[in-house]
Amino acid sequence: MAHDRFPLRINVGFLINAPISTSREIIFDLPTVDLGGELTINNLSGKVELTRTPKGIFIQARFSSIYHAECVRCLDEFDLRLGTDFNELYAFHSNSVTESGLIVPEDANIDLMPLLREYLLIEIPIKTVCREDCKGLCTVCGENLNHQICEHQTEENRTGI
Repeated sequence: MAHDRFPLRINVGFLINAPISTSREIIFDLPTVDLGGELTINNLSGKVELTRTPKGIFIQARFSSIYHAECVRCLDEFDLRLGTDFNELYAFHSNSVTESGLIVPEDANIDLMPLLREYLLIEIPIKTVCREDCKGLCTVCGENLNHQICEHQTEENRTGI
């Protein structure tokens, strides 16, 4: 099962010699996971189904988590819900490589961390916004217009700018 340093590592050795179609479901529930490169997620929950196939181990995964983001308009920090589903086949041998090039390691430990990182990075918007109607910052004084209206905004409203 998972180790603290590798919370998403799964030992699939029990499936290598198992009959075809043998499967196992693994549940993840982790408070915080550092995916590397300044990407830390909270409340990671997920389900992974491992299935023995003739070519390798087929993985069906579904994860949800919370990412602590910063709004590009008002610079407030907020929690962004992320979710991803993915399917991957880890081949038993290098001569039966799959499209993704994934191979079951010799020690039979598959680390889902790199895959999860890739799939979650795709889910994070380039421009994160705390809410659709975010008013942003005043261009003159930098006041967060979601919290209060500054004198510059009332001047602009009067002059019709």
